[in-house]
Amino acid sequence: MAIHVVRLGSERGAGEGLRIGTVRRPPRGVPKAEFGSRNFYDVWLPDLAPSEALLKLGQAAAAGDEQWRSFARRYRAEMNQPEKIRLLDLLAALSRQADFAIGCYCADESRCHRSVLRELLAARGALLA
Repeated sequence: MAIHVVRLGSERGAGEGLRIGTVRRPPRGVPKAEFGSRNFYDVWLPDLAPSEALLKLGQAAAAGDEQWRSFARRYRAEMNQPEKIRLLDLLAALSRQADFAIGCYCADESRCHRSVLRELLAARGALLA
């Protein structure tokens, strides 16, 4: 049992299970009925995505390390809200009972909120693949 951290739209890995999209917006130009079959996500959980304003900062953060550190610090602060903490705790607990995946569209995980999300889940005791 574990959480797989994936790029949405990529081929599904063996044993990956349900795929949860932790993104602010659904994929463009893809009918809702095809999100799962086209390997985006089965369930949408935008509550774990960066806020709209922070998303723009994150997209610009690819340009430099200081921008990335600022983005990561602010995203951690957003995730430190009670309702976000409850979601992180839920996913961490579920990781000990089932295989599932969380993800985002970004090509480079090291410059994507999902890398920070991976750290936050690990800190809460989640089992990660």
